[in-house]
Amino acid sequence: MRIVFWLSLIGVVYTYVGYPASIWILARLRPRRWTAGLIYPSVSVVLAVHNGAAQLLSKIEHLLNSDYPNIKEVIVVSDGSSDGTAELLASLYDPCLVTIILEEHGGKAVAVNAGIIKASAELILFVDLRQKIAPGAIQQLVSNFADPNVGCVGGELILREAGRDSASSTVSGVYWRYEKWIRNCESVYASPVGLSGCFYAIRRKLAEPLPAGIILDDMFQPLSVIRKGYRAVHDPCAQVFDELPEKIDVEFQRKVRTLAGNFQLFKLAPWTLTPRNPVFFQLVSHKVMRLIVPYLLILLLASTLVLARGSAAYAAFAAIQIAFWAMAISALQFRLPVLDRVASPVSSLLVLKAAAVAGLYRFLFTRGPLWKTWRLNGPTTISASDNSEKPVFTTARNEQV
Repeated sequence: MRIVFWLSLIGVVYTYVGYPASIWILARLRPRRWTAGLIYPSVSVVLAVHNGAAQLLSKIEHLLNSDYPNIKEVIVVSDGSSDGTAELLASLYDPCLVTIILEEHGGKAVAVNAGIIKASAELILFVDLRQKIAPGAIQQLVSNFADPNVGCVGGELILREAGRDSASSTVSGVYWRYEKWIRNCESVYASPVGLSGCFYAIRRKLAEPLPAGIILDDMFQPLSVIRKGYRAVHDPCAQVFDELPEKIDVEFQRKVRTLAGNFQLFKLAPWTLTPRNPVFFQLVSHKVMRLIVPYLLILLLASTLVLARGSAAYAAFAAIQIAFWAMAISALQFRLPVLDRVASPVSSLLVLKAAAVAGLYRFLFTRGPLWKTWRLNGPTTISASDNSEKPVFTTARNEQV
């Protein structure tokens, strides 16, 4: 039982302290800097959307009027939308706008693949509908491709926290900053194992068709680029902005989807968990260990309770663990303002570990495509009258598939 205790404790500490400290030290001792420069390669922007008509027009206008001077085309793929998105796209025209209408809802991977096939520029920039791109961010992102060894670049997602509950702010705020710090260290040392899916670019010649139904394209593409001998890098100065979920419940569901996507990635791309993956050490330490930690925490508590029968030290540690988790559960259950603020780091850890367990369950027992289980706030809808009142472009270059 002592072996179980110490292995569990070492595993937890390594995951959240040991590995981050190790990758920080490696980044300082063996940095691999890359060259950035003022370059203007052609860019194809790919935006996959399902039922996003309410936000789509402003997003397209923003992309077409971007301050980056060499956007060759903006490719918008409607993935089986039923809210007027296809009709809106059919009414738009710009020489740089290409629209693809998929009649069947096949998931983001199918839509992104359609965009990749159509893209003709030197770089492909993947964006999502909701996030706001900061001025100069595309130029900043593109500048990293001045280094011929860089094959994929991700930007910095900034999450606004105002008006969110404490647990949600901690999970997506404090935790996200911690996550980005690790990603920066990985980028300086070698390459990060994942990027922000809402804003990343790749050399078109390196872009891989996504496996059908995959959720985490922002891990699959960078890892595929790294496997080919190129680097993926993270640029914290290329920024996009988004809002935190207001409630921890929504953030929990988002984490469940992401963590289920990790298991799916390992199944669809098993080479990622072999030494053929140049960032195998980072992937196991950063991603795999976090999926194991919930079970290590259970073993840690169970072994401590057993050892507590004959040791005051173990009994004290068991009491600390019980108090730790009881505070987290109480904060999530009762939402008392003072307790919520004090316990938010603990409750956020509980949410993350519960999401990892739920993610495994969803991966193992979901019937049908895994991507179909994700719904954030439901579909965004727009009526025909709303559609006609919005300013639109004049004609359309439209394809139906």
